[in-house]
Amino acid sequence: MASFLMEDFVGTGSLQKLLPKLLDDGWDDVPTLKIMNSEDMIALNMTQAQKDALEIRSYLHDRALMQYADKLEASGKCLAELLNLAASDLIAQFTMKRGHIARFMDRTSQCEPDPVPQSFSLPARKPTVPPSRTMSKTTQSFTRPKLQTMSTRSTIAYDATIEQSIADFKIKDGYVFKGIVAALPDEPRACGCIQPPPIVDDVAPYSSLENISVQKLTPEYKIGMERLVKSKAPPMRASDLWREKPSLLLCIRRPGCIMCRAEAHKLYSKKPIFDALGINLFAVLHEHIESEVRDFWPRYWGGVVVLDKNMDFFKALGGGSLLKDKFISGFLFNPRARANYKRAKAMGIEQNFKGEGEIKGGLFIVGKGRTGVAYQFIERNFGDWAPLSEIIEIGTKLKNREVNSEDSIASRDYE
Repeated sequence: MASFLMEDFVGTGSLQKLLPKLLDDGWDDVPTLKIMNSEDMIALNMTQAQKDALEIRSYLHDRALMQYADKLEASGKCLAELLNLAASDLIAQFTMKRGHIARFMDRTSQCEPDPVPQSFSLPARKPTVPPSRTMSKTTQSFTRPKLQTMSTRSTIAYDATIEQSIADFKIKDGYVFKGIVAALPDEPRACGCIQPPPIVDDVAPYSSLENISVQKLTPEYKIGMERLVKSKAPPMRASDLWREKPSLLLCIRRPGCIMCRAEAHKLYSKKPIFDALGINLFAVLHEHIESEVRDFWPRYWGGVVVLDKNMDFFKALGGGSLLKDKFISGFLFNPRARANYKRAKAMGIEQNFKGEGEIKGGLFIVGKGRTGVAYQFIERNFGDWAPLSEIIEIGTKLKNREVNSEDSIASRDYE
């Protein structure tokens, strides 16, 4: 899988000499570097060779083909010229495998899905329709809202659900989000003989999250930064993570799991979008195996990694108890989990089997300060991903609400 290490991305070619200037100008992580436009390149006085190299490497990174980056760049050809080469030339000149040639030549697809709502203004690559899933909608309760299950029948229905759910959000002190709970549907296991573990329909109350004790294991990755936190970081309250900004917390079942790594990579690849929305990114682990953290960060996730030793975030996803499933019933007899595995495998991700793997994870989006849980996704089947379009839609609405609230305050002050 394409790594988020800047050193791996720029390689040994013309971009390597540009690293100090990139660092000074704030282009210090791979997702941000990939969205550089022509004006940015001119401001950095990039040569044509460096522009071509960035285009080639960004294209290859999207398709998990970075192993060919140095050779393709060294050819002196631009991306358009390389795409016009015959398959026999790609094999002869760059020893490209036939299966990789098909992926390289397909200009319309990426190795990772990129469903970004059209309402979001940051340039995005090829939005796609979000996958079908079961999603819950809020009622009128404010403390621990009960949710009603609703099947998404179309993109229009999906958009309407988001709009209706977000319409009640208010960004102000003392207000607790009603939130929404989402989970992908389950399929019959062993012809219906095995029942899946039940999942909750209630948003986790804010009080169950704010006092969780977490420990920082890694910083946010930047060029030249220490790979791991050198000295053992003291425990901190989880509420400190979202004190100043809304935060996305990806609760990872096991950092060596191929499906967990795939989801983390997919999410972090959209870091520029989350930066624009003012959302902090955190990966939450429930066990600390240092070698696993080193393998996971920053190759698959370049954001901050924290340890939830008491598994309180994971318990909150299950309504107070851990969501668990067995390998045989939850994977071998579960067609959706097996499909999730194949999807991750197609992304070229490596895996191992170290650590506990039966505790299911999920995702939270928590509003700034004490405004509460805006979104909660539950990993019903091993390897389920929260729809990216849904996450970004929630983040966009939070950002818009915050801007409108600040404008309203400013208007009152002016009057």
